Amino acid sequence: MTTLLALDTSTEACSVALWHKGEITHLDELAQRTHTKRILPMIDEILNQSGITLNQVDALVFGRGPGSFTGVRVGAGIAQGLALGADLPVIPISNLTTMAQQAYEQYGTTQVLCAIDARMNEVYFSQLNAEQVRLDSHQFLQWNEVVTEQVCSAQQVLELAQQGQGEWRKVGTGWTAYEALSQLDWATSSDILLPSAKAMLPLALPYYWQKQWISAVEIEPVYLRNEVTWKKLPGRE
Repeated sequence: MTTLLALDTSTEACSVALWHKGEITHLDELAQRTHTKRILPMIDEILNQSGITLNQVDALVFGRGPGSFTGVRVGAGIAQGLALGADLPVIPISNLTTMAQQAYEQYGTTQVLCAIDARMNEVYFSQLNAEQVRLDSHQFLQWNEVVTEQVCSAQQVLELAQQGQGEWRKVGTGWTAYEALSQLDWATSSDILLPSAKAMLPLALPYYWQKQWISAVEIEPVYLRNEVTWKKLPGRE
């Protein structure tokens, strides 16, 4: 039976989740500036709770961004270290799509506008809708991009967002960060502000079933900002 371990440090939130024996357990904290101190103890705690070790995990899932430069880099580095140490395949998941999944789980909505505050008067933005897809004997929710994830100004969000039929739901810290975004009033607000590793697990399962994973050495953070140049992770050239 599949066992997946997910972690995320890309925003102010620090979270870990485990899919084991068909059930999800998770830990979520607000740990701004303390991700490096908290993430490994949280991983140990959730593995101990389930009575397994890292070597019994089938694949590692991590929030690959976008998010804060430091947070995304920490998550990628921790994921790489764990995956190398335990020889695990890795499944990177978008933090914006993760919040869309959270909106589905909390509200049942399949049409979501995602915006994370990117500072410098910009947000990380994507617009997604979902459809039920069957893969062999499994049925899962597949998220499709209406607007590809990108970093943009509040005004650009208003120009890019496409109003369609049915209810749309807004998620993320970006919507309350800039007053201009209050003009987008055809979508319903939510209390989902930050991504959680818990929602990464159902997103990762179809990739695992189809063996669409990467190796630890292929891990790269996703910042979206072209002007951000990231230094290679330790051990890479």
